[in-house]
Amino acid sequence: MHRWFAARFSAGAVLSTVWLLKGPRPVKPGAEHPREDFIMALNLTQKILQQHLVEGELIPGRDIAIRVDHVLLQDATGTVAMLEFEALGIPSVRAELAVQYVDHNILQTDHKNADDHKYLRTACARYGLYFSPAGNGVSHQVHMERFGVPGKTILGADSHTPGAAGISMLGIGAGGLDVALAMAGFPYHMPCPRVLGVTLTGVLPDWVSAKDVILEMLRRYGVKGCLGKVVEYRGPGVLGLSATDRETIGNMGTELGATSSIFPSDENTLTYLEAQGRGDAWVALEADEGAVYDEEDAIDLSTLEPLIACPSSPGNVVPVRDVAGIGVDQVIVGSSVNSSFRDLMVVARIVENRRAFAGTSFHINPGSRQVLENLAAQGGLMALLQAGARIHEPGCLGCIGMGQAPGTGEVSLRTMPRNFPGRSGTKDDKVYLCSPETAAAAALKGVITDPRDLAREMNYPTVRDPEKYIVDLHSIVPPDAHPERIEVVRGPNIRPLPAMDPLPDDLLAEVVLKVGDNVSTDTIMPGGNRVLPLRSNIEAISEFVYSQVDPEFHRHCQGKGAVIVVGGENYGQGSSREHAALAPRFLGVRAKVAKSFARIHKANLCNFGILPLTLKNAGDYDLFRVGSRVLCQGIRERIRQGVRELAIRVDGKIVHVLLDVSDLEREHLLAGGKLNHVRSRLMAG
Repeated sequence: MHRWFAARFSAGAVLSTVWLLKGPRPVKPGAEHPREDFIMALNLTQKILQQHLVEGELIPGRDIAIRVDHVLLQDATGTVAMLEFEALGIPSVRAELAVQYVDHNILQTDHKNADDHKYLRTACARYGLYFSPAGNGVSHQVHMERFGVPGKTILGADSHTPGAAGISMLGIGAGGLDVALAMAGFPYHMPCPRVLGVTLTGVLPDWVSAKDVILEMLRRYGVKGCLGKVVEYRGPGVLGLSATDRETIGNMGTELGATSSIFPSDENTLTYLEAQGRGDAWVALEADEGAVYDEEDAIDLSTLEPLIACPSSPGNVVPVRDVAGIGVDQVIVGSSVNSSFRDLMVVARIVENRRAFAGTSFHINPGSRQVLENLAAQGGLMALLQAGARIHEPGCLGCIGMGQAPGTGEVSLRTMPRNFPGRSGTKDDKVYLCSPETAAAAALKGVITDPRDLAREMNYPTVRDPEKYIVDLHSIVPPDAHPERIEVVRGPNIRPLPAMDPLPDDLLAEVVLKVGDNVSTDTIMPGGNRVLPLRSNIEAISEFVYSQVDPEFHRHCQGKGAVIVVGGENYGQGSSREHAALAPRFLGVRAKVAKSFARIHKANLCNFGILPLTLKNAGDYDLFRVGSRVLCQGIRERIRQGVRELAIRVDGKIVHVLLDVSDLEREHLLAGGKLNHVRSRLMAG
């Protein structure tokens, strides 16, 4: 314990000293500009951002750029990101660490996935990335085990990268192009986030776990209540949460719309790293005493009860008891979240010497090979097998519709982070999101069951992480010592990126689709085993754009030149997949008009030259219809001048829209996309 306290105070002192010496100072709440004579305590988010700041000031809403330490790619988005990196012409990765994980497209139903995995493996060897092959585990879990370092930044081509909060890293999800540029050594640009400080007190009751903490946050804030914010957890209740508990909360914090989440690096972080054989990577981190937050909230963990997100939104949260008794056809524990040793072992102990309900299909998706090995060593694997569980290889699987789709009209309980309509692979699915304890109870009873009801039959199992994990150091392939000898192997599904033309002086476009609120990137660009293998072939995958809403969408775009899509609130929530911008751009989409946009999708639209136009008056949404002709006259010049409010004509009527983007994003839009802009800068030296 003395080691923790010593490092705790020394680390805080160093960070504070760096801030005092280097500035710029954060703005005092209520002040328009920072005062040079005003010194304030820093929260943990500000400390990490300040140490990585390369442009701008830490004033919420202002544009900043930060240095990226770690880069994370996964195969569903990483294949195009690798193609984008190659297009830059840079010979090797310039980030401190970059890792390519194969965890999404692990089904090999034909040559496509296998070919793409070989492309990724050889490209990693050639350009200096670590490579985690199929079956080794989900990116977030494996990165935490093998590479996570407190206080570092990590940019990932996966929206759940904020799961790095479990190891006290500031993880941010982004589109593949932004990640490719981070690999090339470019800083990451974003609006400076507000910081929501959530004070945790008390201790979780039996049968309540970390999943219920993040479900409580979703019950309070919904799927867009934390847009533009980092959620920073603090207080005495934090010590009751293990590193993998915190990963669960940070991972699913993405569903709040948050930029990221963060926890202090404390004795629990140290315990986890030492158990992984990486104790020397630990550093203590916490907010300064008296740190100021833009917003504050508090949760007494002792008052929480089992919660569940009902179909079909992570924000549709109610107490489990409110829906108890509904029949359950499928239970899945694991995948992107709740796939750690602790979570699977708790389920194993609950079902030990029992049998899953005969009509309920019971699945286990370990987060990593290491989790599976340690589960087997502790007897958990045998307990699950004897309970009738189907044990799958480590990977995302059903979370992104890659297998495990429920049957027609069936109810599926999952510990996964998302239940957007159709994401499971089944149209009109009925997917609920819950804790491992609630999932185990349903597996045994065949109906949604408050897990506290099991207390009549058994004691709540107390599970602790191993003091020393069984560690597999051979499953991750390091960069090749002689990259110049490596030939990058490209299968027939690896196609060049499509050319992107610059923005024209005037934009005349037709509305080809109008959708409502909270449209996800799963709806724009579906996943599943039919679509995801086409991720490196933009022409082929574009045929599935909006196929859940309009199977003929791609045909409706043909021959029209420029087209427009109109949406409601929180357009583009969910996954970071840039295909939801890249494929529409290939089809001719040059603008999207919405009441509001989700953070990552809006950035991806700018990255590929699609105008993200926000309605100034939400009521003007009703003026748009499919077939409407939209004229943006002089659009290029007005964007070049930095005009924020634009007047466009919709069937001859004037509608005012806002282009809330940074100066740099304006340059990307003018160039027809970020890749065009960056390549021109590189060519110019």
